[in-house]
Amino acid sequence: MRALIVDDSRAMRTILSRIVAGLGFETILAGDGKQALAVLSASPPPDLLLTDWNMPEMNGYELVCAVRAIPGYAGIKIVMVTTETEISQISAAIAAGADEYVMKPFTPEIMLDKLRMLGLAETAP
Repeated sequence: MRALIVDDSRAMRTILSRIVAGLGFETILAGDGKQALAVLSASPPPDLLLTDWNMPEMNGYELVCAVRAIPGYAGIKIVMVTTETEISQISAAIAAGADEYVMKPFTPEIMLDKLRMLGLAETAP
């Protein structure tokens, strides 16, 4: 399985990459939504897209909208991973096509639980 991790923070990309790599994902990294769309157009679609909301060039909400507008990307599971905690923003992200929403800071266990709910990680025995 493959995961595209989109965040303008190098540290956050590293943290998320370590978590999902530990679950067997090959990771691809992008610093903003525009870079993520370029990566998507140049390779087969990933199984998972983890994106921050607040980024330069193209934010995570705009990225979710753009990805969901492309029929070939319908199977990608999208998780917003962000500091945005307003109910209106959570609702907007879900309405735009995000499958899950994780608020920073988070623990690896929280991320694992979200990926399990999406069918992208094994459930505990």
